[in-house]
Amino acid sequence: MIAMPFDFNADHHRARWAVAVALLALSTSTQSIATPAEDASAVASLDIEYQAAVAKGDANAMARILADDFVLTTGTGKAFSKSDLLSEASSGSTVYERQEASSRTVHVWGDTAVVTALLWAKGAESGKPFEYRLWFSDIYVRSANGWRYVFGQASLPLPHAQ
Repeated sequence: MIAMPFDFNADHHRARWAVAVALLALSTSTQSIATPAEDASAVASLDIEYQAAVAKGDANAMARILADDFVLTTGTGKAFSKSDLLSEASSGSTVYERQEASSRTVHVWGDTAVVTALLWAKGAESGKPFEYRLWFSDIYVRSANGWRYVFGQASLPLPHAQ
């Protein structure tokens, strides 16, 4: 057996660093978990922020909120990916006069939240005016980087009387 020299100061210093790193890891993995009401408020705020980003054509804000594998399915069954929505926002072909959600509800189940709201959109796409109201459901999932918008489902436009 070969005797290894023991440097108390160096080994003690390494041990202190190891404990500090372990405590840091433990503190970040056991941060206080938000209540469902706090999660619902955070997701509602994020959904409001997302709708505002769409209205402004702010592709950077949209990219931060949307999950990489995001999918939006419209009432006609057409599906759009994150890159589709970011391309449209960046193009500037759609200009919104209104992009407002009302009757918003948020339900949270652990790391999943569903936002349902009535959307009123008004503006022009490639110079052609549009105005419609529709119901949407947005699904958010908690990730290591916070809540991300992973899936959206939009109804067909509602009749004008509503």
